[in-house]
Amino acid sequence: MPYPSPPRSPSGPRRRTLLASVAGAALLVGCSSGSEDSDGGTGGSPSLAERARARAARDSEGLVERYDAVLAAHPALAVLVGPLRAEAVRHAEAFGAGTSGPSGPSATTSEAPKGGSAAQSPSPSSSPPAAVPANERDALAELAAAERALADRRAKALVDLPGELARLLASVAAAGAAHAYLLTEGAK
Repeated sequence: MPYPSPPRSPSGPRRRTLLASVAGAALLVGCSSGSEDSDGGTGGSPSLAERARARAARDSEGLVERYDAVLAAHPALAVLVGPLRAEAVRHAEAFGAGTSGPSGPSATTSEAPKGGSAAQSPSPSSSPPAAVPANERDALAELAAAERALADRRAKALVDLPGELARLLASVAAAGAAHAYLLTEGAK
C-alpha cells in the first residue's frame, strides 16, 4: 500500500535555507575582515565607518517612516507589520540614530534626524513616503521592495567597512532580506 503524499508543499525558501544564508553571510564577513578591527579613521574628517554608520541610521529611520505610513493607512496590518517596524527601530538605534521609541503610527511626524536636516538626505529610503497604495497587498509589496533594496545596498556596502561595523551591517542586511520575504509572503 503506497504512503500518502504530504498535503501541501511550501512555496519559497524554507526557514533552514534563510538561516543558512544568514549564517553564511555572517561567516563570510567575519572571515574577510582580517586586520581591519579598528573603526577609526586616520584624519580629522569623518571616517568611512562613521559615514557608513550615519547613512545606515538614516536609511533605517527612512524605513521606519515607511512602516509608519503603511500602518497609518492600513491599521489592520499591525499584526504583520508592527513587529517588523519594531526591528527597523532597533536597527536604527544600533547604528546610533535617535529614532522615536513608540511602536505605532503615532510616530509619523516629520522631524529631522539628530544632527542634520531631513531634506538633504541622499538616500532614497529616507525620502518621505508620499503615497501608500490603497490596496493592503500592494502596500506590503511596496514595503517588501523597500526592505529588499535596502538589504541589497547594505550587502554591497559592507565590503569596504571595518570588522565590527561590517558584521553589524551584514546582520541587519540579512534581517532586512528576511523582512522582505515575510512581507512578500504576507501579501499573498
